Amino acid sequence: MLYNLLVPLSEHFIFFNLFRYLTFRTGGAIMTSLIICFLIAPGMIRWLKAKQAGASNIRAYLEEAHAKKSGTPTMGGLMILVSVAISTLLWANLADPFVWIALLVLVGYGMIGFGDDYLKLTKKNSKGLPGKLKLLAQFAIGGMAAAGAVYFLPGNMNMHVAVPMLKHTFMYLSWFFIPWALLVIVGASNAVNLTDGLDGLAIVPVAIAAACFGLISWLAGNAVFANYLQIPYVPGVGELAILCGALVGAAMGFLWYNAPPAQVFMGDTGSLSMGGVLGAIAVMTKHEIVLAIVGGLFVLETVSVIVQVVSFKLTGKRVFAMAPLHHHFEKKGWSEPTIVIRFWIIAVILALVGLSTLKLR
Repeated sequence: MLYNLLVPLSEHFIFFNLFRYLTFRTGGAIMTSLIICFLIAPGMIRWLKAKQAGASNIRAYLEEAHAKKSGTPTMGGLMILVSVAISTLLWANLADPFVWIALLVLVGYGMIGFGDDYLKLTKKNSKGLPGKLKLLAQFAIGGMAAAGAVYFLPGNMNMHVAVPMLKHTFMYLSWFFIPWALLVIVGASNAVNLTDGLDGLAIVPVAIAAACFGLISWLAGNAVFANYLQIPYVPGVGELAILCGALVGAAMGFLWYNAPPAQVFMGDTGSLSMGGVLGAIAVMTKHEIVLAIVGGLFVLETVSVIVQVVSFKLTGKRVFAMAPLHHHFEKKGWSEPTIVIRFWIIAVILALVGLSTLKLR
């Protein structure tokens, strides 16, 4: 909004030229999102505690191990959602269609998570929305985002998947690109949701991935840098750096209250929306495969669940003491802070590996 209002005035007031620069507006989005999160968090936590009185916020199979967390309010992802949405609307170029596609996924998936979390509070159980209904809603919103991406992406790449480390190499999927984009968006959403099981475990890797894709968005939207790095140039996609910056700021603000011992959990409101929007950004920047590397921690957590389920169904035996993977290490006797910090380290390493693909071409 500030871009649309103030840049036309730059001809008369040179100061407003600042709002032309993505770096300046991204920095503004980070700080705005962080401040909003700090401002609304105390009141929101109090409201959630009052609303949640008597409700179960711990999954049944974790009640013994996580009994001490009973009473900690969930649905804290709402503060992330509000902070990111307001900051993005304030600092981004609202004429850019990619911004609106990303906001559609962010808010849409956030509302799915909100409905799930709210049912857990009001029904006083830990099940929430039926799984099939959640998936159906995710596919519906993801389908609209995928169709929008196909429409607004350049015609020479709108139904293609870029192959990392190989310059100018694309796989043409035709209309199979829509299912591919759905797999990325819905998969990323649920992968972050599976990772959100310990205090601070998911939010830092999300911030790391958002920072990486903020850089990727900026580079992919700049013809000079995209040509130099031999990555797909997507006009207009640079504006997504602002949403990524807002997500980093909100993540830092949320971590202040989610650091062990957590005062609030993000719930599905936060995890579904953040994972979904990262998937959507990866689709629009043509870096879907890079997301699987940068967000490799989320992939590991998801694969651990798949392996556990398949192994038990086929052989009757479990590969892990418990899935997702972080609960396996809990069962092995690792303390929660040890698991969280080591997983953060893994997330940083994978992010660096993912970013290195930008130059290895």
